[in-house]
Amino acid sequence: MGRDLTALFDPRSVAVVGASDDPAKYGHAVASQALRADGRRRPVHLVNRRGGTVLGRPAAPSLAAVGEPVELVVVSVPGDGFEAAVDDALACGAKAIVGITAGFAEAGPEGLARQRAVVARVREAGAVLVGPNCLGIADNTTELYLASDRFAPGGVALLSQSGNLALELQLRGAPHGLGFSRFVSLGNQADVTLVDLVEDCARHEATTSIAVYAEDFGDGRAFARAAAAAGKPVVLLTAGRGTASARSAQSHTGALTTSADVVAAACRDAGVELVRTPREMTVVLAALSSRPGRPRTEGRASGARTAVFTDGGGHGAIAADAAEDAGLDVPELGAATQARLRTVLWQQSAVGNPVDLAGRGEQDPLSYADTVAELLAADEVDAVLMTGYFGGYAASDGGLGGGPAGGSVLAEGETLAAEKIVTHLAAAPKPLVVQSMYPQSPSCRVLAEAGVPVFAATEDAARALSALTGRPGTGGGGAGEPPEFPALPTPDAPLRDPGYHGVRALLATAGVPFPAAREITDEAGLLAAAEEFEGPYVLKALHLLHKSDAGGVALRLAGREALLAAYREMHARLGAPAYSVEAMADLSDGIELIVGVNHDPRFGPVAMVGLGGVLTESLRDVAFALAPVPAGRAEALLRGLRTAALLDGVRGRPAVDVAAAAAVIERITTVAAAHPEIAELEVNPLLVRPDGALALDARAVLG
Repeated sequence: MGRDLTALFDPRSVAVVGASDDPAKYGHAVASQALRADGRRRPVHLVNRRGGTVLGRPAAPSLAAVGEPVELVVVSVPGDGFEAAVDDALACGAKAIVGITAGFAEAGPEGLARQRAVVARVREAGAVLVGPNCLGIADNTTELYLASDRFAPGGVALLSQSGNLALELQLRGAPHGLGFSRFVSLGNQADVTLVDLVEDCARHEATTSIAVYAEDFGDGRAFARAAAAAGKPVVLLTAGRGTASARSAQSHTGALTTSADVVAAACRDAGVELVRTPREMTVVLAALSSRPGRPRTEGRASGARTAVFTDGGGHGAIAADAAEDAGLDVPELGAATQARLRTVLWQQSAVGNPVDLAGRGEQDPLSYADTVAELLAADEVDAVLMTGYFGGYAASDGGLGGGPAGGSVLAEGETLAAEKIVTHLAAAPKPLVVQSMYPQSPSCRVLAEAGVPVFAATEDAARALSALTGRPGTGGGGAGEPPEFPALPTPDAPLRDPGYHGVRALLATAGVPFPAAREITDEAGLLAAAEEFEGPYVLKALHLLHKSDAGGVALRLAGREALLAAYREMHARLGAPAYSVEAMADLSDGIELIVGVNHDPRFGPVAMVGLGGVLTESLRDVAFALAPVPAGRAEALLRGLRTAALLDGVRGRPAVDVAAAAAVIERITTVAAAHPEIAELEVNPLLVRPDGALALDARAVLG
């Protein structure tokens, strides 16, 4: 059930320690907000060590002087007085503490030690602590106002490591009717963590979506797991995604994996909407957040076949490009759908997709509604993006700076069209998003008030629609279904032999197929190996970081003589302590893949699959997911590669066994996930042929 945070969000009483009349002090801002609801839901006590009055109210010189238990205490005092204030709060029966005071873990080792000591005392008392080094909390549903600013009421729970960013989101959200159920400044997450808050907001009935700005996830995998189980949209904005997670990586996997890849993989697997800017976060929240009067479009669609609808060719073309950039499909409509559209449009209208009224809207504003009705009714259409001039006639009539004056008749017709669109949408609920040159016009407001997202920018409308359709590239789960989040397996006994043959044995035990091989250290062993299996042979020098780059691999050695000659040449040049003699696999009609797992300090094992072989780092055609990766998910990753067409055969080559490759990927990633001591595990190449898959090389790097 997660931690009980009732005392944090709905306490019986509140005290602000450090309340002040000085506007420059944070205790002044928090106290001012706290008094907004004083007496309606709970008493609010102000505490200032000098006593007297604060904000015209009597102030107690200490918590003890309040004379009654206090359930939630906000501490906004200088750093050297924080521990004493926490002790006083616990002595007065506090079950929740909000630590505004800074100077702890963020200040260095000494501050971290102080922070840990405070948390130990709080937990021993059975209380919870938000912060320290935070900017407060607010809960509009319980009239709890303990932050410096007001937040308009609504359904978004905002969990943020930045106060100013929270204010920007509020400003950007206002035109879209976005409001907030809760606001929590995360601070140092010394006790109450982001995971705790996501879990609690998931249980909070008044919260319809959860917005997160975080630079430090703490346990990133636990965050992703909590988001996957939330049952409501989670939208994440984070910073620093481009920094390499392991600059000293010793494998292709480690070298190619950045923190951006890891965060994106975690979000996709958890169904989290990952955004890059506050504007994009606002767009996605506006699309996903439920509001009164919204038709049944808040659920996500099961497909991305999008009809672009406009009354101007330019807008339609731009919107089609934006939709495809956002991961949506804009296919040509079928003959039957085009025929039905012809019955409500005129001859010059384009009905292929984009659908263009071509001026019909000026003659008959209701043609907008008629066209939307046909598109919503079409089985081949999953979502509709309406773009362009709609709203202009009502804007002109209302003095909002619209285009050519349409007069009241066109304005009334356009508003009526908006009302009919809402009716059609209720009868055939599919995602509908609107981009308008006049988003504040009366007709567009009819749509917005009914829950249809309306935007001024085409790219915003396309991004909103991609969130509603749950496209894989955006993190959406699709059709409102919870994603399948990968659970970590029980750890196996640690790998004791990280050498080449030790890693092969580990993977082979898990069912990963390899060619026959034998480790040798001299010519006698080499010749004995040649007797065990037939050629052609492969010779590999072991204990080299990248064997191919060092000239430590010889292929297609036809017989014993060629094998022996290659060994003598390679040993004279490299002097490796050991070598591997292997049966040469049939490379004809095969495709080389790479499968690797890199252990991320925040998100645990992260898998990478892609086009492999010696050109892996040059081509960089790879995809990422949290490990372990089920076979079905692995196949989807392979199908999503830029070079995926190769898997199905090109230029007369046969298709390869993708299902066999996916099964091997599941086994490899499961082994890596069960061995946390392995920092990097890689199979490169994994040869996939029409008749199965075969691992040709493997390596592991211990953490």
